[in-house]
Amino acid sequence: MFVNFFLELRAAQVPASLREYLTLLEATEKGLAEYSVEDFYYLSRACLVKDERNLDKFDRVFGKCFNGLEFGAEEVTAEIPEEWLRKMAEKYLTEEEKAEIEALGGWEKLMETLKKRLEEQKGRHQGGSKWIGTAGTSPFGAYGYNPEGIRIGQDKSRHRRAVKVWDKREFKNLDDSVELGTRNIKMALRRLRQFARSGADMELDLPNTIKATANNAGYLDLKMVPERHNAVKVLILFDIGGSMDDHVRTCEELFSAVRTEFKHLEYYYFHNCVYEKLWKDNRRRHAEFLPTWDVLHTYAADYKLIFVGDASMSPYEIVYPGGSVEHWNEEAGQVWMERMLGIYSKAAWINPVAEKYWEYTPSIQIMRQLMNDRMYPLTLEGLDNAMRELTR
Repeated sequence: MFVNFFLELRAAQVPASLREYLTLLEATEKGLAEYSVEDFYYLSRACLVKDERNLDKFDRVFGKCFNGLEFGAEEVTAEIPEEWLRKMAEKYLTEEEKAEIEALGGWEKLMETLKKRLEEQKGRHQGGSKWIGTAGTSPFGAYGYNPEGIRIGQDKSRHRRAVKVWDKREFKNLDDSVELGTRNIKMALRRLRQFARSGADMELDLPNTIKATANNAGYLDLKMVPERHNAVKVLILFDIGGSMDDHVRTCEELFSAVRTEFKHLEYYYFHNCVYEKLWKDNRRRHAEFLPTWDVLHTYAADYKLIFVGDASMSPYEIVYPGGSVEHWNEEAGQVWMERMLGIYSKAAWINPVAEKYWEYTPSIQIMRQLMNDRMYPLTLEGLDNAMRELTR
C-alpha cells in the first residue's frame, strides 16, 4: 500500500525522494502515527512534502490511495438553533425563477424608484415584488432576491447582487501575524527587493581596515564599502469586506509576508473600489479615515503601488458618481483609479479570484482595463509575474 502511495505521489509530480519515503517507513515503525489515519496523514505530509505548492497534489493522492479508510464517529445530536428556524422565512428561488425576475433597468431608475418608495411606503412588507420588505423579489429590502437591487436591513450578503447597501457595515483588520503558508509568498516578494538596492561609500569595512593597517606597519588605513540597504518603497491597498471575506486567510498570509519583507511599507484599506477616503483601522473606518488626496500628496511617485482585491462588484461602483455600494461618492471610482495610476507608474493589481473566472465578471474586466492588463492572480506564479512588472 505504501509503495503504491509513493509511486502515485511521484506520478503526480510531487518530488518525494526515496530517502524521504524510507524516513516515513521508519517513523511509522516507531509508532509515530499509531492507528490514526489523521496522524498518518500529517506524518506522511511532513516527511514527503517540502514545498507548500505541492500540498494540494499530496491531498489528492492521499485521498485516492486511502479512500477506503474512514474515521469512526460518534452520533451527534443537538437542538436546531432558533436563528436557523427564522431563516426558513427567507426567499429561496431556483435558477429558472431567478432568471424570470427583471431588474428595474439602470442606476438612475433604481435610485429614483427607491426615493419614491420611501415617500409612499407606510408599513412593513414581506414577500412582495414592489415595496421595501423582506423575503421577496423587490429591488429593495432583505433576505429576498433581485438581480440588481439595494440591500436594506440584512446582516450580510447572500446572492451578492446588491449595487448599494443601506446599512453600516463593520469589517475586521487583516492579521499581520499570520505565518502559515507565507514562506513561498515571501520568496516571490523578494524578487522586488533584489532589484531595488542602493548605497553609497559610507560603511566601514572593519576586517579590511584591520588587515590594511597591519600591512601598513600600524598606520591607520581606513577601508570603506558601499552600504547596502533595501530602498524599495511599497504602497499597498487592501480591499476588505463583502466578497473579500472569502479570501481573508490568503490575504492575511500575503499581508504578513509583506510586513516582514519591506522596510519602507505603507498600507491602507478600501472597499471594492478606491474613492475619496482610505483608512488604517477597519473597526473605526467610519470615524478615522484619511482623504485619498492626502495619501497621494504624502507618498512620492517612486513608491510601488499594489492593489489587493477581487474587483468583483457592480460596474456602477467603478464608472458612476454615487455608485459606491455603501456611501455616496461625488466622483466615480474610475476617476480616483486614473489619478493614482497617473502618479504611480509602477503599479499592479493582485486578484485572489482564480484567473479562469475573470472573464465572467464585468467589473473585473473594467478594472483590468484601467490597470492596462497589470492584474495578476494571487498565486505564487501570479505574485512572481507582478513583481517582475513592478521591477521593469
